[in-house]
Amino acid sequence: MAFEIKDNPEDLSEINVTPLVDVMLVLLIIFMITVPLMKNAVQIDLPKTSSKPYTPENSPIRLSVDAKGGYYWNEIAINDEDIMRKLQAESKRSLQTDVNLFADKDVRYERVAQLIAVVQQVGLKHVALMTQK
Repeated sequence: MAFEIKDNPEDLSEINVTPLVDVMLVLLIIFMITVPLMKNAVQIDLPKTSSKPYTPENSPIRLSVDAKGGYYWNEIAINDEDIMRKLQAESKRSLQTDVNLFADKDVRYERVAQLIAVVQQVGLKHVALMTQK
């Protein structure tokens, strides 16, 4: 058997991808067969408990920011200075108090960020940003 060597480099630039495609198809078939078998490999019978759902010790504080940037404490309008004072009083009572933050979609983010910063300054750690379903 003799091999022919050509002087034209353009003929050598083509790569034969057929063997690569064959190998990839075989691997694909192997994975398609083995993955469903691995999914149900471990059967676990979880224990049953009689635990109660989590209920916070204190009712959460509901802070709201309307579209104009006004703050509300449990649906009652409040100014910026009073929020800091009331949050400090709540943090002295319990640092585990939850804060639910409702913000209008048209409010400037600056007002929401200021409120979050005040909540963090007083030491409350459980802040939830509330949305609609």
